[in-house]
Amino acid sequence: MKEFMMIFRSEDRVERPTPEQMQAQVKVWQDWIGGIAAQGKFVSTNALGIEGKVVRPNNVITDGPYMEVKEMVGGYIIVKAENIEDAIKLSEGCPTLSYGGSVEVRDVMVF
Repeated sequence: MKEFMMIFRSEDRVERPTPEQMQAQVKVWQDWIGGIAAQGKFVSTNALGIEGKVVRPNNVITDGPYMEVKEMVGGYIIVKAENIEDAIKLSEGCPTLSYGGSVEVRDVMVF
């Protein structure tokens, strides 16, 4: 099996969820990732925070991550699948899709 990374993108929402809404969202993510783990195809995952900087050539450092763009990367998961079509099937039901986000599926190259 090969490894694939799913990158979760969504538009930055102006209104922030309440603690109760956040807890409900975490449960939905845990259930979805748990379903992948139950198939033996889970490798790792992490959410990304909002703090960051972008390092460019010539040691130019700017605020990031890309605050001028509405779409943001919120996190990722690495899964095992036979091919990209199987990895895409694992993305079905991803919580980010339910609120207008997208899932970018990429193969992980082994050097």
